[in-house]
Amino acid sequence: MSLVDALQWRYAAKRMNGKKVDASKIDSLLSAIQLSASGFGLQPYQILVIENQELKAKIRPAAYNQPQIVESSHLLVFAAWNEVTAEKINAFIQLVSETRNVNVADLKAYKDAIAGSLLSRPVEDQVKWMDKQVYLALGTALAAAAKLEIDSTPMEGFKPSEVDEILNLKEKGLHAVLMMAIGERDEASDFMVNAKKVRWPKEELFTYIV
Repeated sequence: MSLVDALQWRYAAKRMNGKKVDASKIDSLLSAIQLSASGFGLQPYQILVIENQELKAKIRPAAYNQPQIVESSHLLVFAAWNEVTAEKINAFIQLVSETRNVNVADLKAYKDAIAGSLLSRPVEDQVKWMDKQVYLALGTALAAAAKLEIDSTPMEGFKPSEVDEILNLKEKGLHAVLMMAIGERDEASDFMVNAKKVRWPKEELFTYIV
């Protein structure tokens, strides 16, 4: 299935049947998310991959009782950092150094660019920037899931502070931004399963400037 066909196939599943997604598909999905684009390549977030049904049941009320929370095979919680610090930037630069076999000293301009852009901002502005990076990761996750024929439901509709408390995210320096339920659509009970996809026509969506 081509990427366009996969995106035509996908929709935000309203009900799932609880079946487990094959572990190899989960690994491929997580690998795709790992490779997602991110400002400076920093990836200022973590993704919690939750299978535990008791924990998902605790989260469900904080997500306005959406059934996909507990019907999913896995629930992904995208949690951004609470703050960008010099220590985190240093750790990232060290990772770049080790991965690319480049001396840390030779990465000074890169490090200074990151620090100059982010550390100069108020924490509130940092958080806004980091939350946007999470959306980039979610976009990659949705496309990858579709290509792997994994059903998914992106979720903004939840109470972040409650999810943070359930998952002890504050203690980890994180805050929940988005969730994504993944699994298999329940064709018998999902009223959207046969609905045609509605998108603006290309002639209205795109403006060509040549």
